[in-house]
Amino acid sequence: MIDKPVSPAVGTPATFSPLVRAVIDSLSEGVVVFDPQGRVLYANPPARRLVDGGNGDVRNVLQTLGARFAPLKNGTQTLGEAAILPVAGSLTLAERERQAITDTLQDTSGKLAETARRLGISRTTLWRRLKSYGMEGFRANP
Repeated sequence: MIDKPVSPAVGTPATFSPLVRAVIDSLSEGVVVFDPQGRVLYANPPARRLVDGGNGDVRNVLQTLGARFAPLKNGTQTLGEAAILPVAGSLTLAERERQAITDTLQDTSGKLAETARRLGISRTTLWRRLKSYGMEGFRANP
């Protein structure tokens, strides 16, 4: 299993405290923690689902999945590295706004005044948003 502790490096604990595990496990992003030698120390459940059972190099798998790597340091001492996997299907605020507008327009059969009322914005703001998203000629699907 990927979260089994490895033998400790010099001055590095082999396991995490329950509090640290709880914090890492509560994140929706996948997190994999490496020691200074590049060995996997821990992976939270979202990361484990993606990389568990992989016989290849975990680091390459994580890079392929779009993970970003962050060095873990205490002052100038390098403690290891963390790989953070993005949440699958996460949307930016603009993408969520566009989706909310599209869904509401569908629900109101394309009626701008009703859509604006349901979204709690003015018709002018709705019109500007539609224009900025390139949706000026929006037509509701029958």
